[in-house]
Amino acid sequence: MFRRKMVEVDVSKALDELVHKVSLHNPLPTLLHGYSLPFIVFYGIWFYCWVFVYGIEEYHEAGWIALAGIGLIQILVSLSCYWSVHIRTFLTCAGASNPSEATFVKVVPTPNNGSCQLVPIQKSRDKEGKIIKIWFLFQKTRYNWSFDDNNFKGIVFPVSHAYKEYLDWKGYQYDLEVKEAEENYGKNELEMVVPEFMELFLERATAPFFVFQVFCVCLWCLDAYWYYSIFTLLMLVAFECTLVQQQLRNMSEIRKMGNKPYNIQVYRCKKWLMISSDQLVPGDIVSVSRSSDESLLVPCDMILLRGPCIVDESLLTGESVPQMKEPLENLPEDQASNVLDMEDESRLHILFGGTRIVQHTSPTKTAGQLKSSDGGCIAYVLRNSFSTSQGKLLRTILFGVKRVTANNLETFGFIVFLLFFAILASGYLWVKGTEDPNRNRYKLFLECTLILTSVVPPELPIELSLAVNTSLVQLTKLGVYCTEPFRIPFAGRIEMCCFDKTGTLTNDNLVVEGIAGLDANDLTSVQNINQVPLETLQTLATCHSLIHLDEGLVGDPLEKATLTAIDWTLTKGDALIPNTKSVRSPALKIAQRYHFNSALKRMAVVAGYTSPGSLDTCYIAAVKGAPETLRPMFASVPSYYDEVYLAMSRKGARVLALGYRNLGVLSHQAVRSFKRDVLESELKFAGFLILSCPLKKDSLTVIREIVSSSHRVVMITGDNPLTACHVAKVLKFTKKETTLIMTFASNEWLWQSVDQDSEVPLIPSDFKSFTSDHVLCVTGHGLNYLQNMHSKFYYRILPHIRVFARVNPKQKELIITSLNGLGYATLMCGDGTNDVGALKHAHVGVAILSHLPEVISKSKKSEDKTKEKDGTSEVNEKARRLVSRHGDKGRSNPGSGDVGVDPRLERLNRAQTQLHQMMKEMEEQERAQLVKLGDASIAAPFTSKMSSIQSICHVIKQGRCTLVTTLQMFKILALNALVLAYSQSVLYLEGVKFSDGQATLQGLLLAACFLFISRSKPLKHLSRNRPLPNIFNSYTILTVLLQFLVHFSSLVFLVQQSSMRLPPRESPFPDLDKEFEPNLLNSTVYIISMALQVSTIAVNYRGHPFMESLRENRSLLYSLVGTGSFILSLVLGFMPEINQEFGIVEFDPEYRNLLAAVLLADFVLAFVVDRVCLFIFGEGKLKIEAD
Repeated sequence: MFRRKMVEVDVSKALDELVHKVSLHNPLPTLLHGYSLPFIVFYGIWFYCWVFVYGIEEYHEAGWIALAGIGLIQILVSLSCYWSVHIRTFLTCAGASNPSEATFVKVVPTPNNGSCQLVPIQKSRDKEGKIIKIWFLFQKTRYNWSFDDNNFKGIVFPVSHAYKEYLDWKGYQYDLEVKEAEENYGKNELEMVVPEFMELFLERATAPFFVFQVFCVCLWCLDAYWYYSIFTLLMLVAFECTLVQQQLRNMSEIRKMGNKPYNIQVYRCKKWLMISSDQLVPGDIVSVSRSSDESLLVPCDMILLRGPCIVDESLLTGESVPQMKEPLENLPEDQASNVLDMEDESRLHILFGGTRIVQHTSPTKTAGQLKSSDGGCIAYVLRNSFSTSQGKLLRTILFGVKRVTANNLETFGFIVFLLFFAILASGYLWVKGTEDPNRNRYKLFLECTLILTSVVPPELPIELSLAVNTSLVQLTKLGVYCTEPFRIPFAGRIEMCCFDKTGTLTNDNLVVEGIAGLDANDLTSVQNINQVPLETLQTLATCHSLIHLDEGLVGDPLEKATLTAIDWTLTKGDALIPNTKSVRSPALKIAQRYHFNSALKRMAVVAGYTSPGSLDTCYIAAVKGAPETLRPMFASVPSYYDEVYLAMSRKGARVLALGYRNLGVLSHQAVRSFKRDVLESELKFAGFLILSCPLKKDSLTVIREIVSSSHRVVMITGDNPLTACHVAKVLKFTKKETTLIMTFASNEWLWQSVDQDSEVPLIPSDFKSFTSDHVLCVTGHGLNYLQNMHSKFYYRILPHIRVFARVNPKQKELIITSLNGLGYATLMCGDGTNDVGALKHAHVGVAILSHLPEVISKSKKSEDKTKEKDGTSEVNEKARRLVSRHGDKGRSNPGSGDVGVDPRLERLNRAQTQLHQMMKEMEEQERAQLVKLGDASIAAPFTSKMSSIQSICHVIKQGRCTLVTTLQMFKILALNALVLAYSQSVLYLEGVKFSDGQATLQGLLLAACFLFISRSKPLKHLSRNRPLPNIFNSYTILTVLLQFLVHFSSLVFLVQQSSMRLPPRESPFPDLDKEFEPNLLNSTVYIISMALQVSTIAVNYRGHPFMESLRENRSLLYSLVGTGSFILSLVLGFMPEINQEFGIVEFDPEYRNLLAAVLLADFVLAFVVDRVCLFIFGEGKLKIEAD
């Protein structure tokens, strides 16, 4: 049965874009797991060594420490099975070579498509017990084992047949066929199971961050911080529970997004049956129609066989204009053998799942053709369940990247960098500490472990996700929705900003200027639309894809503008009637439409009319499209043809050539049998339709801002090169004067100026001056030629091209992927319909939608604020009660009637309020991460609900803000960690301790400052400077090391100075177990460590040119100024009572001046060092010079 043995099987990307590879496994017995058997051996070795080799009495503490160490490693190894599927399979499974013998399959998805999973293999057997099918389910998608190819394959849906095969299919004839189809494809279920509370809580409780916090709590318990530790643990559990509740609410929301099953007519077993829509399988023939219930959507992807309909696709693409769908039966015979292409030209015939039918036309009764009893359109089911377009979008929302951080790999590198110093510090502490024979080894080991835990900041994951999530919330408020939050930091690195032209840079509301090219005497004249010949009017009236719905005329804005300009009326029956009596034309009825295709660059229509006094129907063919495409189709081309359309295009107008042909009296059958290429030949030239595309109001200002902020702006459009170059010139993409277009002239490809005055060879001799002196424009044909014939030159010239014109959707995708391949960070902005491929492949893809965002009402905002105030006061009240309940544990304050408060309880009060604030923030961010259908577009990771391109600036600003915030957080955390490593090791050996009150104040300062840093808002305008793209760069490493050197020198100098002034110690080793006693050394170290934290934040907070400066970020400024003033008052002894409260001794005047001078010098030096590094290394650079 199995031809070859294989442990790991690659799933071809061509077959599936979700799964990268799979491997087969069998579970091992629990005793043989990697976290069981080796540790039984370790425990045995430990017991033998402790009891028989070293002795329990002699090494009592060391034995317990070793046991704790082994236990801790075992717990970590066990937990790592939860954290990593790769580790889990390595430790608990054995590889299998045969799927019939394997129990599990490890599935590795492609990047950014969710996480790795170990899923069970399902098998079905025949009556004899022989395995006939093997499959597994991953992310709601089924993969079957192919016995022929010996690998797993995704379900092969019937999506690649010829149109004729779909038309000839008569549905499943027998129940057995239906059953087999259900086994192959599964049912049409979009069911999302919401997990139990405990299941989600356990997932969060085993996360590295939570485990690390619990470990710290256990260490604090061992250090006699019982009450504080248990309180912190309870708060953490409450915090996680709140997040789980929000996650459950989100999942319930997503669950509602699935289609609601309803009864639908299906043709099975040679008769029409009524079944539930969730029972549909690919291959079913169904009847679909408009429903009065708006919640009843198209249940799955299907191809329309009979009867046209109009569909609202806004839930999928976000595009508000309803789309016309044509049945296959209307296709000309020469196209019946064409193969279905769901990505491109066949979209016209496909009803996508999750869309809504706005209008349908019942198919006519035809012999041998199916017609349902409910009069609906007949369609063939192509894909069902989570394989539909809607299912894929839901899968992105469900299984996309869950944990949001700026850059996981860099974060890991940063932690390793800090751990290196932490291990050095704790190693030094252990070696030096063990020199004292009387020192408690258990306490020493505890101190070493505490150094390791304090150097890796436990708040790091929260800080990183706060940076991204704050941007996510801000973007949502600005009407930009994001389904892939991991892309936000990419927006800060963008180098190439690519824009579609029509509907993105220019307005959808086109202005019809008139018709050109009809007056041979005056080539530049544009005739008024009402003064043109009847043939031209009839071409304009019929050649469109407009439809008449209950709510009015629906379709392309360009065509609506044209029909309004000629003043004709379109009826619901596709008839066109002139409104003015002066137009002597009979009513025309559209008989056949060949819809606009971006690859063909044209559309054609056959319309009929009845001549007065006759019953015969005369037919005309009307064609419109790109002038260069229609040129060979005309029977005779006017001599001035090229001159007129090129002149108009240079002025920035949109030019469409019009063609007309009288077909005479024909039967309906003869019209249907006409081949398109016959229709589109021997045309009579009917003029050029001249449309002006006014730019959107803010396009110029937005492009100016993007260009001035060190980005290269590129246009990728399907429009005419001359029109595109004109728009690029008006929008000032660049300061260069001359524009060259790659043109095929005189049997060779060359660069030609817009006015055709000058020419440059295709491959210029001086490449540098060629690219720096000219704006370059390439057409779709030119792009193909370069890529196929001069691939080296293609990759060299590509980043220098500013305008790509007459390119089809596939070429748009090619341009973006080529730029990505060259190492550029790309942004693509388009309208979400024909730009899907490019939007998906860009690092940041933004789909611009045509309808405006909803605005949150003021009353709702004020309601939220009131709720927030109530919540905070409630927490404060609870904290007050908590403190007063334990008040008897405190000491009385002199001169005060109140009972004194234990500093630890004071810390709890503050910590509780802060955690409550953080919970609120995380809840808000969890909500922002949920993107609903209709807000998200299948087209792009970012969807803007504004028709303006202003959203591009918003996305870049937030991206830069996230990058800079992350960078400065890393710098501040690194410096604090390095200073902490020194003070906790060297100073601990010197006997330096902080009182509980001192430690509380220091901790609160840092937490508050970080909260204010992550809240930083971007500036209103983009800066010319570019942020550094990552953490590991010359500037960050140099500034951190040099600043640490400055702080380290200050710390060492002041410790020496204060030690010299202390009375000599009786023993060579300090007594570390005695109670805290204020002395000069302790006070000095406390003051300088506080000052270093303030200095680190103040020096490394980088506001302008990307975010609010320190002066504008008032909350951070006030906290820093307040703390700085407080430290200064401690040094100068302004308030002796406070000094006494915080255990600060009084300094003599000479030492006080020295201390103040060193602190000031430390701050100034750190500031100078950072700014010098910033000046030399601190700016990101474009790979290609901006101009």
